[in-house]
Parts: sequence; C-alpha cells; structure tokens
Amino acid sequence: MALNLIMLGPPGAGKGTQAERLARTRGIPKISTGDILREAVHAGTEIGQRAKAIMDRGELVSDEVMIGIVQERLDRADARRGFVLDGFPRTVAQAVALDGIMTGRDPLLVVDVEVSEAELVRRLSTRLICDDCGANGASGDTECGRCKGQLVQRADDNEGVVRERLKVYHRRSEPLVAYYRVRPTFRSINGAQPADRVFDDLAAVVDAAVATAAKPGAWR
Repeated sequence: MALNLIMLGPPGAGKGTQAERLARTRGIPKISTGDILREAVHAGTEIGQRAKAIMDRGELVSDEVMIGIVQERLDRADARRGFVLDGFPRTVAQAVALDGIMTGRDPLLVVDVEVSEAELVRRLSTRLICDDCGANGASGDTECGRCKGQLVQRADDNEGVVRERLKVYHRRSEPLVAYYRVRPTFRSINGAQPADRVFDDLAAVVDAAVATAAKPGAWR
C-alpha cells in the first residue's frame, strides 16, 4: 500500500522538517507547495506560467491554480509509490479537490502537529531561514546546511506579525482539521517535544494509520 500522507500544523510547528525526514526514511517524495510552485514556474508548464503571471502581479495564487499544480506533481511516477504533502491542502476547498485527485488511489493519512501558541511565537520570533532555498536553519548556525546559503531572519518573524499569522492560520485551519478529524486515518501528535521524540511519535502514528487504512472500507 502506498503511503499518502498529509502533514498539517501551524507555522513553526516543525512539520516541514519532520515531513522531509519521514519522506527520506520511507523512500517517497516530500512535496511542499512552495517547491512545486517554483518547479512549475521554472519548467514553464501552462499552469506554471499562469502562476507566474499571478505572482508577478503581487497576487495570491488561487485554489484553482494550486490544485492544478499539485495534481500535476502527484501524477508523476515517483508519487505513485506514496508522498508526504506539506502545505497543501490549506482550505477545505483544496481538501475536497484533493479527494477527487486521489480517486482510485490508496487512502490519505493525515497527521496534525499540535504546538501551543506561546511556543510557536517563541520559535518563529527567533528562527533563521536560508536566504537562497528557504530551509530552516539550526540554532546558532549562520550557513544553510542544505545549500550553504546565508541564514537570515524573515522580516515578518516578529511577535506582532507572528501572532497575526497564527490568527489567520487558526481561522483557516480549524475547518480543515474538522474536515479530516472524523476520518479513521487522522492522527495528531505533540510537536512541542524534542525533534527526535516528535519523529518517533510521527512514525508510530503513521504506522497505526497505515494499518487502519488497510482495513476494508477505510476512508480516503
């Protein structure tokens, strides 16, 4: 059975790092919306050109365009063995569309990484990211471990802006979490623990969800 996993969680929860680690250990691609958006624009596909035009106007990429880009990526051969989605879906409309994309494929597993707002504010207010590839930097480092680019603090990583971003996330995410929570393949984990403990919990709940998904009648 293919491992088709969605990682949910607020900014600063560490879901991207954990998604990358899980994808590497399971031998499947980690698919983030930022990465595939850049790939589609760089490749010059029809939908990539539409996305570029939207971004060049300073506008947000619509659900329709994001859904199309995700569908293109999930249609590639490497994603047929499974994938870890990070950053998609962000809305219930995107989740409904993803269910349609997954028709005829193995069930979706969903893991929500939970972290308190106080801890998220602390993390986001002190984090560094790579100025070149966007990867998160380790505390105390000045150079990106992935591409050797310079680590910098994002302009919007200050407490006031962070709290506003979290309000937006909770407003948009609560209906999305509710959409998935009723499924037997939904799990949540405590993301406030040390990274290795979070990964151990993630691996355990993924294995449990796979076992559930293998049962007759499991939901997508």
